[in-house]
Amino acid sequence: MGGGYHEFADAYDTLTFNVPYERIAAYYSQIIRRLTDGRRVLDLGCGTGNLSTRLAKRGFKVVGMDASDTMLMYAAQKSTEVTWLRGLMERGAPGVRADAVISTLDSINHLENREAVESCFRGAAKALEDGGVFAFDVNTIYKHREILGGNTFVYDVDSVYCAWNNEFCEQDNGVDMELDLFFERNDGVYLRACERFREIAFTEQELCEMLEEAGFEVVRVWEYLTTKAPSATSEKLMVVAKKSC
Repeated sequence: MGGGYHEFADAYDTLTFNVPYERIAAYYSQIIRRLTDGRRVLDLGCGTGNLSTRLAKRGFKVVGMDASDTMLMYAAQKSTEVTWLRGLMERGAPGVRADAVISTLDSINHLENREAVESCFRGAAKALEDGGVFAFDVNTIYKHREILGGNTFVYDVDSVYCAWNNEFCEQDNGVDMELDLFFERNDGVYLRACERFREIAFTEQELCEMLEEAGFEVVRVWEYLTTKAPSATSEKLMVVAKKSC
């Protein structure tokens, strides 16, 4: 299997039981329909396909792309209407043409460094038609430093127990994450697995600069799932841009 996130993929849908997927799908749908008449959507970092499948049900023609074979295996079980594609976000999606490119649930934060984010933005621009929409949500530096950094979160749901440890890194406003996962077998024995991730965060100004350099015009930056201006304590941003014609 390629792309990493193997053990996490097995637990992903269980651990994200409280994510309001229908609300998020409605939010992204409204933004896309407001800015383009097109229906072709490229979902970068689609994971197990929870948003891709919901957008397809709303009438969009969706390509869901992820680096993890395991994530895509679960996604493919949910819908045959979506085209599933394995690939790295920072390498773009060769051959895909879209009216809108999205990246949800802080997938952009998972890119390794600024250069990777810049490459991802250029790839999004290349996939888009002129005037196409690029919309994504990201965790803020505030969330990394004040909410995640230095804290441990514990989840005990269904047949999965998860201890999630976070350490903040001032150098790149990143968070090093370690997940200890325990899967319960039918005989009651738990199997342990460990996954390690990294997220980095940027200021609103940095994100806008990178988008403009990639050929986008920034339309709006909101507090996530709203149309309000961000505040100093916003935990997530929603960024909407259009490809320059």
